[in-house]
Amino acid sequence: MMTDNLIIGGGVYGAAVAFELTGRGAGAHLIEASHIGAGASAGPGKRGVRASGRDPREIPLIRQSRKIWPSLHERLRVAPLFEQSGHVMLIERAEDMAEAEARAALQSTMGIPTEMVYGDAVRDYEPEVCDQVCAAMICPGDGVADHTATTKAYAAAARAAGAVVEEDVSAARLVCQGSLATGVECADGHHYPVTGNLFVLANAGVSALVGGHVDLPVWNNAFQVLLSTPLDDVPIRHLVGHAHRTLSLKSEPGNRIMISGGYQGRWDYERQTGQTVASEIAANVADAVAVFPSLEGIEIEVADAGHLEAVSIDRVPVIDRLPGLDNVYFATGWSGHGWAIAPAIAALLAAWALDGVAPAELAPLAMSRFTA
Repeated sequence: MMTDNLIIGGGVYGAAVAFELTGRGAGAHLIEASHIGAGASAGPGKRGVRASGRDPREIPLIRQSRKIWPSLHERLRVAPLFEQSGHVMLIERAEDMAEAEARAALQSTMGIPTEMVYGDAVRDYEPEVCDQVCAAMICPGDGVADHTATTKAYAAAARAAGAVVEEDVSAARLVCQGSLATGVECADGHHYPVTGNLFVLANAGVSALVGGHVDLPVWNNAFQVLLSTPLDDVPIRHLVGHAHRTLSLKSEPGNRIMISGGYQGRWDYERQTGQTVASEIAANVADAVAVFPSLEGIEIEVADAGHLEAVSIDRVPVIDRLPGLDNVYFATGWSGHGWAIAPAIAALLAAWALDGVAPAELAPLAMSRFTA
């Protein structure tokens, strides 16, 4: 029998949950305040599909997602989405070595093959790094995927399987009766009934919607992403991170590179838009040039801080059933690295709601970790 499940949020998580629900024969109705692939699922360039450097609680999820990503395009009936490039975390300081070695050993033990390389061996992977780079942690199975194309492909596949997907519908309040959510009121006064389960997956908007039921240790940031003008020579060979600098680098089409890593813009809540900060742009570029000196003089074509991302207090996502409401599931606090684990989490959320059994893989991400 078809079950009508309402999903708030048309980013990768909302679209993927809709796809997973319809794939199991359940109904799905998705509402998105803007358009599919807006919010944190939007922005320039591609996103890292990265296992390396994750909190150990997330490793079972990225391990599952790694099995899904290479053939996800076949399930969604689109062109390939995932590109395996490998991840290289660069190390310049001796004091960062022990942690990196311990992390590499743990990741390998947990099913994410990882190795350490030292000295000149680093330059076999990234020939143009500065002389101060003395070691690197190599995770060959990592890569990148086009977040906009992936999110839209999930939504299109869900539609094709019978899901209803509505854009420009802004959820304002959950309507509850006893231990169930019975509907959602929208900003324009429209009421959407909930006859099955409700998934609150609107990333930066989750806290406001569930705030009357749970106090989430989560806030929103507008992270900065920079895209260079075309380069004569792209010095970046892998998805690159850094042990102590706020830096992530990846090559992009058209001989461009993306520079990111966690520098922040400034969000205007009245206008609902983000603005970049000149000092943050300069600091991000300076880090990139310090590590790859051949980038000296690089020019920035796109500087973007227009997409809010929810950040949790321990930088690990918060995924749970809403206390007191048996049919409401929420997920937020992705902290800038929720993209890669989306395929696994979406499947687990759908299974939890339809089967009634909480997945063991999601237990470490529950609200209970914040209670005595």
